[in-house]
Amino acid sequence: MSELRFVRMGFGAEAVEYQEAWDEQRRVHAARFADEVPDTVLLLEHPPVYTAGRRTEDSERPLDGTPVIDVDRGGKITWHGPGQLVGYPIQKLPRPVDVVAHVRRLEEALIRTCAEFGLETTRIEGRSGVWVLGDPVEQRPSLGGLSLDFDPRIADEEFDPRLNGPEYAPSNAGQRREDRKIAAIGIRVAKGVTMHGFSFNVNPDNRWFDRIIPCGIRDAGVASLADELGRDITVEDVLPVVERHLRDVLENADLKPRVIEKTPA
Repeated sequence: MSELRFVRMGFGAEAVEYQEAWDEQRRVHAARFADEVPDTVLLLEHPPVYTAGRRTEDSERPLDGTPVIDVDRGGKITWHGPGQLVGYPIQKLPRPVDVVAHVRRLEEALIRTCAEFGLETTRIEGRSGVWVLGDPVEQRPSLGGLSLDFDPRIADEEFDPRLNGPEYAPSNAGQRREDRKIAAIGIRVAKGVTMHGFSFNVNPDNRWFDRIIPCGIRDAGVASLADELGRDITVEDVLPVVERHLRDVLENADLKPRVIEKTPA
């Protein structure tokens, strides 16, 4: 792979509006397809915004009418905002593109970043992103005085954690000792070039996630690097570390097209 270019678009008081970043993604995507620019990672913070991928259901959106931007990436609804590092890797990959391998590379770079700060994270089968594992189910505290066997988030299809206060809030998953996502990943590939990417919770106010069903997952929550480690960590602290691990993982990847198994005639 060619050398990776990083573009720091804006952070803090210069956080980048979502539409502006989306327009820039499309511009860089077209330039990368035409081989006018190298593989590029846009890095930034957004002002508070909810975005919904193509598979988002109405039952996962905010109940209070908060605006949501519908986008063309995979995945479901999430939040972006202050204290969260967002990265949009725009890369040309061999066709047919191995989307899963691309997601795994992004996860790997973020897992290494967390490890460097002293936090052990992992993947969860069937759930993209980077996770902090909770306790085994039988060791977790009960919810509402009930056995976890009767967790209404799982047993009741009509149960809505958005209406049931902090006890079921995604931002309190750490207190419940449940699995919690520290980095979400949602991508799109067009013409063999990737778009969208990851959002890494460094030190955001995770209560923003309580208005939605983050990523459509009802039985887990969200985490941040600062909360998990119990110390002050900023996006500025994390930025060069993420860049270094992305460069190492993405530049050294052995890129291969997706293997398509042929059905016997």
